Amino acid sequence: MILPDGGNYVGESKNGEPNGQGTMTLSDGANYVGEFKNGKPNGQGTEITSDGSKFVGEYKDGEKNGQGTFTFSWGGKYEGEYKDGKQNGQGTETYPSGSMYVGVWKDGRKHGQGTYTQYGSLLYPDGRKYVGEYKNGKEWNGTYYDNNGKKEYKLVNGEIE
Repeated sequence: MILPDGGNYVGESKNGEPNGQGTMTLSDGANYVGEFKNGKPNGQGTEITSDGSKFVGEYKDGEKNGQGTFTFSWGGKYEGEYKDGKQNGQGTETYPSGSMYVGVWKDGRKHGQGTYTQYGSLLYPDGRKYVGEYKNGKEWNGTYYDNNGKKEYKLVNGEIE
């Protein structure tokens, strides 16, 4: 089947729409291989975007929903929960430097309790940590520790205490 954007779909269909297993390739080169329902990704699938990023996981009504792993084209990776296409719930994001955030996400941002461990920084030694609350992607109420676990300082409502 030829898509309106010039891409194509190969697979099972029902009433002229993708339903069941199939492969959809868009005109920009992005593609999705997996389950479809009523013309949209629904169930398990793998998506590769036009920039080379890759998502493997669950979809609902065309959006990432449930558990999944997103590997960014720049080398980072997020493994965790999704809702409505964005990181929501518990997840882990790792960076090419080895730095890592483990904690709660809301609408694609760090939000709630989490731990960020830093590696590859020119300013701080490897292993420095922030442990505490994030609010809308920013460190909010928590403590910074050096690479030996010694407390450096605290944040209260986003300000150094």
